[in-house]
Amino acid sequence: MASHEEPEDIQVEVEREEAAPEQPLARAKLHPNTCPVCKSHYREDELRAVLRVCTVCGHHFPVGAEERVEQLADPGSFRQFAVDVRSADPLAFADLRPYTERLSEAEVATGLGDAMIVGTATIEGMPCVLCTMDFAFMGGSMGSVVGELFTRASDVASERGIPLVSVAASGGARMQENVLALMQMAKTVCAVDLLRESGVPYVSVLAHPTTGGVIASFAALGDFVIAEPDALLSFAGPRVVQETTRETLPLDFGRSESSFEHGLIDAVVKRPDLKDDLGRILRLCAGGTLVPIAVGAAEAPPPGVVARVLRFLRSRPHGEAHTNGGPE
Repeated sequence: MASHEEPEDIQVEVEREEAAPEQPLARAKLHPNTCPVCKSHYREDELRAVLRVCTVCGHHFPVGAEERVEQLADPGSFRQFAVDVRSADPLAFADLRPYTERLSEAEVATGLGDAMIVGTATIEGMPCVLCTMDFAFMGGSMGSVVGELFTRASDVASERGIPLVSVAASGGARMQENVLALMQMAKTVCAVDLLRESGVPYVSVLAHPTTGGVIASFAALGDFVIAEPDALLSFAGPRVVQETTRETLPLDFGRSESSFEHGLIDAVVKRPDLKDDLGRILRLCAGGTLVPIAVGAAEAPPPGVVARVLRFLRSRPHGEAHTNGGPE
């Protein structure tokens, strides 16, 4: 007879682990002194000593307006003017916070009155008027103060007959000033035009990023236009352009190397070489001579810059080349 014994009770515990819903990868916030490309980290004094250029991969970190002056101007030569110019907020603009509050916050954070400082200086012994922008001040946006400072710098350069050198780093026109900010595009273009009529050279240096109303006005109008490596130089960013045109853009869209390849700028210059190259351009514009340099020599200026210098000297509306701030 078959046995009908009751089976033993068997207990099985099943634990089910549900995978957490996938979250979009958040961009890790790096320390400002950590290279976003190779993750090399630097002390503040180390980074300043190498001009804020990564010694491992060559990435160019952002540079503030005052530190840019230290990098380019001869020691003790910079004399700032128009220090007390400030935005008046005539529109009483407010978004999430009042515009005046944002201005005060930016001024405390950067120690600057606005996104640009201007002054007279010498670069490699050559006199010039120097303008530098600071992206940390509300994205380097151009409002009425930036437009006024650039215009005053152009006037001083024209009156003294010395070149104007500007270093741009900007997200474009300042939206809090609305049409007043857009008016600065026309104002700065007129300033460059008057500077050109006076026969004074204008050298424009483009740092990352230079976009919007700044690249669409004075930043792109230099007699010589130089950019730092991998700088974004575009009226609108790649994402906006791609969404508008519905076309796939090249990876280097708007970057300085692509702009140089397409003839939009004269040269791409690494930051450690920038002061030397600016000094060379200023000496040539002041009536210096072109010294033959062996092919392949490291100190040879880019051919595009030399061609621009020669073309500028040939088209001068007055006098000899040395009358522009150079030795008599």
